[in-house]
Amino acid sequence: MSSLLEGVPLVDHHCHGLVRGELDREEFEALLTEADGPGPLHRSLFDTQVGLAVRSICAPLLDLPRFASPADYLARRAELGADEVARRLLAVTGIAHYLVDTGYLPDLLTAPAELAAYTDASGHEIVRLEAVAEQIIGTVEPRDFANTVREALHARAQNAVGFKSIAAYRTGLDLDPTRPSDAEVEVAAANWLSAARKEAVVRLVDRTLIRFLTWTALDLGRPLQFHVGYGDADVNLRQCDPLLLTPLLRATAGLGVPVMLLHNYPFHRSAGYLAQVFDHAFVDVSLALHNVGLRASVIVAELLELAPFGSVLFSSDAFGLPELYAVSTTLFRQAVTAFFDDGVARGFWPIAEAERLAGMIASGNARRAYDLGDL
Repeated sequence: MSSLLEGVPLVDHHCHGLVRGELDREEFEALLTEADGPGPLHRSLFDTQVGLAVRSICAPLLDLPRFASPADYLARRAELGADEVARRLLAVTGIAHYLVDTGYLPDLLTAPAELAAYTDASGHEIVRLEAVAEQIIGTVEPRDFANTVREALHARAQNAVGFKSIAAYRTGLDLDPTRPSDAEVEVAAANWLSAARKEAVVRLVDRTLIRFLTWTALDLGRPLQFHVGYGDADVNLRQCDPLLLTPLLRATAGLGVPVMLLHNYPFHRSAGYLAQVFDHAFVDVSLALHNVGLRASVIVAELLELAPFGSVLFSSDAFGLPELYAVSTTLFRQAVTAFFDDGVARGFWPIAEAERLAGMIASGNARRAYDLGDL
């Protein structure tokens, strides 16, 4: 099947860097899915949709037959070396712009420019809000916390294309939509600092401060991403439903700032509804694609039941492994092609409209929302 998006460059509007250096089997498998790694009762994470997709899609790119054994795949990977593997696997993605969340394990992962250099693409930074606050909390008095954060985010915004919140991991998405006062922020910062010193753990879980970070980012006018839905064992999935963000979306509807709902699975139909009723809401099914494998076309079609075509973006949420970029882009192109080809075949739209709308989802919407222009 030829791809409707063949030759169309992609904007990956949410992703992460690659792990530098070589990986053993356990380390590799720990990066395949959202599990911490293989365990005594699930001994191989190659026995997953994404594991099979790696052996199918990536093995030939490393000069192996499709469905080469995991042992043969990892041996060939080690023989080629991490940089050569990255170059080969990223070369097939067609990604022109990487919008990289730099707030998690930055010392372990490649920076945006380093990631993009593998294929002469462009790399851009997405600033993780909670990471900035965690860097600041032990360095200032609580009364100075709000202004210090504002200054730090303003400085970061000069070179970043957006911000991201992981409120879903820390408090859940049922956020009070009102802006907290500086007095409230000072009290919350004092409580957080006291707890951090007592527990020797600096982890932001305060609802007031996450609301403060959210509004501070919105004031800067950059797109604001929220992790939604599927993630690792650190999330309580019940608190990750995008419908919980409805009050905040109402409160921010007049600001003209895009709010990006990432991942969304298994709540992707709800996310599609939000994208329909809120002009500033954008959606993807990023992380789900490589994990659902064979079912990727179903998930994309379900997202597009309600979501306006102008509100849907591509993202891989690839983390650590170049394999995840190759798998995500392949499944995305197949899924979007299947959706629009079905509409053409059934007379719902002509091929010219299918090509136009598919191109919007692949890159046009992200270029507009993130103001990438012709970068």
